[in-house]
Amino acid sequence: MMMKNTANRNTAWYGARTACLAEFMTPERNEVLRRTVAMRTRYMTVLAENMFHGQNAAALIRHCEAFGIQEMHTVETLCRFDPNPDIARGTDQWVDVRRHSSTAGALAGLRRDGYRIVATTPHREDCTPETFDVTRGPFALVFGTEHAGISDEIVASADEFLRIPMCGLVESLNVSASAAILIYELSERVRRTVPDWRLTPTEQAGVLCRWMRRSVKDSEEILKRKFGEEIR
Repeated sequence: MMMKNTANRNTAWYGARTACLAEFMTPERNEVLRRTVAMRTRYMTVLAENMFHGQNAAALIRHCEAFGIQEMHTVETLCRFDPNPDIARGTDQWVDVRRHSSTAGALAGLRRDGYRIVATTPHREDCTPETFDVTRGPFALVFGTEHAGISDEIVASADEFLRIPMCGLVESLNVSASAAILIYELSERVRRTVPDWRLTPTEQAGVLCRWMRRSVKDSEEILKRKFGEEIR
């Protein structure tokens, strides 16, 4: 009961601030943001391990945004995850990126949050996008470096492996192409078969508040004048 009351208070707190900021944007923009956040999920997430090409980093964020994945994770032990802004085209402001300094830390954090670790690789026969069971619980898709793929640490720790079947001579696809196929296919299956795939009402309210703050000029000053406090 206490957790429910806290969630209700947080939802109301965010709601008051989004109502305030809604006065400074068009009704059409407000509706787009609300409609989009209602389609967001954290049931599935993505982990990029030492992805060093800015084009691929940007494409990965665009895929997450396009198919409603609210949160993605990065491991940056070898290189910084640095999306090319010309390709990302601002989509990085709508997706929450959680940065990790080590693969072990990223995996531990994901497991604490209840995620299965699903490594993407053409070299294992476990599952395909059609046979992977999305209903068994939240999962994190892991994509490795552009040349070497997933690390031995990921291989040793993965709960399941996922591959894209091919009938041509090529062994694998570019990481960006692989990510687009898997994120689209699995996110669609999640929405069709998992009852509680959406963000909770409190999570939706929090995300919407952050989005509106980024959309409204001088939003921090507006909220400070209205509520006399620093925004969360």
